[in-house]
Amino acid sequence: MPETLSATTSLAERPFTWRFTAPLFVGSALNPVNTSLIATALVPIAAGVHVSIGQTAALVSALYVASAIAQPTAGKAADVFGPRRVFLTGILLVLLGGLVGGFAPTLSILLISRILIGLGTSCAYPTAMVLIRRRAQSAGLAQPPGGVLGGLQIAGIATASLGLPLGGVLVQLAGWRSVFFVNVPVALIALVSTLLWVPKDERDRARRYAREIASLLDVTGIIGFAAAMSALLLFLSHLPTVNWALLATTVTLWIAEALWELRAAAPFLDLRLLVRNMALTRTYIRFGMVLFSSYLVLYGITQWLEADRHLSELAAGLLLLPMTVIAGVVIVPISRRNLVRGPVIWAAAACVLAAVGALFLASPGWPVLVVVITVLLGFAQGAASSNQLALYLQTPAELLGTASGLMRSFGYLGSIASSAITGIVFHDNVSDSGVATIAWIMIGASVFLLALTVLDRRLPRTATN
Repeated sequence: MPETLSATTSLAERPFTWRFTAPLFVGSALNPVNTSLIATALVPIAAGVHVSIGQTAALVSALYVASAIAQPTAGKAADVFGPRRVFLTGILLVLLGGLVGGFAPTLSILLISRILIGLGTSCAYPTAMVLIRRRAQSAGLAQPPGGVLGGLQIAGIATASLGLPLGGVLVQLAGWRSVFFVNVPVALIALVSTLLWVPKDERDRARRYAREIASLLDVTGIIGFAAAMSALLLFLSHLPTVNWALLATTVTLWIAEALWELRAAAPFLDLRLLVRNMALTRTYIRFGMVLFSSYLVLYGITQWLEADRHLSELAAGLLLLPMTVIAGVVIVPISRRNLVRGPVIWAAAACVLAAVGALFLASPGWPVLVVVITVLLGFAQGAASSNQLALYLQTPAELLGTASGLMRSFGYLGSIASSAITGIVFHDNVSDSGVATIAWIMIGASVFLLALTVLDRRLPRTATN
């Protein structure tokens, strides 16, 4: 009894030690880093496996498709099987994906590797959110652990642009296979530290049959979501050419998915919740819009820097590095104070300013403007971390895993849309006029984001009122 009392007292006094949070942060960083890590390796990969550079673009979209589908799926699985079990499963998939990619002889095997990495890395963020919330409840915390959620936001979002310079260094020093192999030691660190320091899930002693598990997971809903999302991404990848058959298929699949989820007992995509809880829905939209603006810069401006301004991949990546640094710096004070409304408004305003700055990139002062734009978007990403805190407050505890994963899916929709727009604008060639077009699109999206945020009266000033 005294030992149990001592453990309970220790948990209440220091619920979030570095041992508990470190594996969650490391695991959550793997997905955003891998999204951009591959960018600098596409040309040498094409030469290494003897395919065209255009074919290697599938390695980028493969991880996006897998992640957009797997994020909410992992969250749903965490709610059913336990977050630690799903987290560990994801780490093992990353380990396997890194080895498969590192030794892959063909593009097809590399695609399998990227899918495995996408599925595995997607398990980290939603399960980490569930683990943090359960820990906070066990410790009897009266308000969300803003500092811990901020650290998770740094790991899960702000590290995305870090992949560009890291990938450039790895390819330059160790060849393209290193961008796959690098996942192996990091996954091993996350695996061992989780086994040692993250408490086991409570054992569910109730015997469950396959049909009950399928119902709890809503396997049909997951399959429908995967099919509809895949069709949407394929349609976007064909733009600017409109594939009408694919568009009709996409619309049909989404309608079928919506009809199923409205009837499901435990829906994977809870449409009724999204309609009933419009505050949560607006949080999803805000999150996706901030990433939309950020990735327009990461994709569009990076291509322009390399093709029009003739910078190397490494130099372009380093020029965009302030986005990560500033985001990390901004997240810390905001998250520790549990601020909500103010920061998300600041994030929207920063996106507007960055978009206006992008209009003048064709001027002689473009190097300074690129830095200013990345600093503004880094600030926007950091300030938008309060969307995560809003999600924490707006979501019922039993749905937090799925809701967290779904928020990341909205983020991926934003990044996928930005990639599609970049492909349309730069379809024939990369030019200053194309950059101006991207800037105007950013302005329109950012003004909408600002209006949506300012007019949202359901956003509290802080998480404590």
